[in-house]
Amino acid sequence: MFFFWGSFFSAAQVSTEIDTTKIRVGEQINYKINVEADSLDLVVFPEGQTFMPLENVEALKIDTTKRQATFILSRIYKLTQFDSGAYTIPRQKVIIGEKPFFTDSLKVEVNTIVVDTTKQKLYDIKPIIEVEESGSDWWKWLLIAVLAIALVAFLLYWFIWRTKPLSEEEEIALLPPYDRAKLALKKLDESQLLMRAEVKEYYSELTFIIRKYLDEKVYDRALESTTSELIERLNLLKEGNQIPLSKETILHIESILRRADLVKFAKSAPDTALAEMDKSTIDKAIDHVKVCLPEPSEEEKLLDQKYKEAQERRKKRRKIWITVGISLFLIIATFVGFGIKYGFGYVKDTIIGHESKELLEGEWVKSAYGFPPVWIETPKVLKRVEPQVPEEAKAQVNMTTFAYGTMLDAFSVVINTTTLKTPKQQSPQGENTDKPTFDLVQVSEQTIKGFEAKGATDITVKRDKFITPNNAEGLKTFGTLNLKMPGTEHLIDAEYILLCFSNDNVLQQIVITWSKDDAYADEMIERITNSIELKSEEPEEEKE
Repeated sequence: MFFFWGSFFSAAQVSTEIDTTKIRVGEQINYKINVEADSLDLVVFPEGQTFMPLENVEALKIDTTKRQATFILSRIYKLTQFDSGAYTIPRQKVIIGEKPFFTDSLKVEVNTIVVDTTKQKLYDIKPIIEVEESGSDWWKWLLIAVLAIALVAFLLYWFIWRTKPLSEEEEIALLPPYDRAKLALKKLDESQLLMRAEVKEYYSELTFIIRKYLDEKVYDRALESTTSELIERLNLLKEGNQIPLSKETILHIESILRRADLVKFAKSAPDTALAEMDKSTIDKAIDHVKVCLPEPSEEEKLLDQKYKEAQERRKKRRKIWITVGISLFLIIATFVGFGIKYGFGYVKDTIIGHESKELLEGEWVKSAYGFPPVWIETPKVLKRVEPQVPEEAKAQVNMTTFAYGTMLDAFSVVINTTTLKTPKQQSPQGENTDKPTFDLVQVSEQTIKGFEAKGATDITVKRDKFITPNNAEGLKTFGTLNLKMPGTEHLIDAEYILLCFSNDNVLQQIVITWSKDDAYADEMIERITNSIELKSEEPEEEKE
């Protein structure tokens, strides 16, 4: 390897060096720019891909060397090319202070690698490798939904449907009246109220036990009646042969109730032994009432069973209504919450489903279609469609068509590439004429007539210049139209965009149609149009 010194400019202020002028495909060239400048001068070196048709692989950091009163600034660029041929590195612009300086252009040869097929092993073409689709996060949202439903179901079961353990009071309340009365007397005996001389509380509890039992089994107003009213009622029931109580039992009950009245209201204080005797008397009276009262008949038991079953059904219906009410509330609250945050239409489309929403939020595909390629990003892969070319035109043009959907669908994208088989016309002197091969305005008019042939009506037409992100310039034709659904008279308000590009003998067209009422179409169209890339200018290459 050796260094080839370039020319010097402006009193040797800017010079270039290159380590070789002949490389093989893919090898790199060290292209160096040297600048001699004053310490106060601002020096700006070339940046980016200014070495086309060679590719700038890497630009090293600027190296500074002091030489007497000036500085030598050097920067090395690593350049390469992957196609064989003879190329010219264009002049490079260097700014010193406010004045531009230009280097000289240099020629470089890129040679192919010679392969000896007698020694080099040859292999079959490798089969196509199937690539798995990248996974989505749908399972995370499913897991969150399942956990939320499980949590709500657990809370409903725990607070509504679960059979809760009964408290001691609830268990006592489920006992028959006789058993409750006997248990209450037992607890009264264990309360030790008499030992603490709390006679008033003792008699209050004792009379409540007998009144409660009589209220449930004999007279349903025993709790709210006075002693005289209760005794009078018991006597009337006995005389009417409605209760088989003995006269003696009624007298014992009356005696105890009146003594309790004296204790509660007259502050009487009977002896402890008398209080215990009264308790025993009440105990026997309860036994006597139980013995005297007849057993319920089978019909009464059946009615009681039916009553209990009806109560259970009412309780179950109540649980069902509570569950349904809570579930509806949670569903409505969730819908309203997400609707406020994301919009009610978006939430509705998420639940019910919307074709354009699924396309917008799905996995988009960026690919090249036709030749020269049209790079575009779309919700779905465009499939090759057999173009409808007249027989007389097949000898003159080649046409390829890639499409997703049709004009009658809710959303469609079509890419047409037309290539003339005959070369572009030249002038008698052998130079290309300035007149373009394709008139894009006329092409757009023919496409609009094609829309009409497919049943489109009320077409509005607007035109504007369209520039792709990589600076390819074309014609944009857009507007609205009405489409008739097949087999019906129903019209759909739709919009369209027609993008036309021409380059020598090639015409490239991109047609997008969508429903005017589609809330997600605008975002899709913007994403698609922003992704379109075509080569606006081919790099100039000089080949031997």
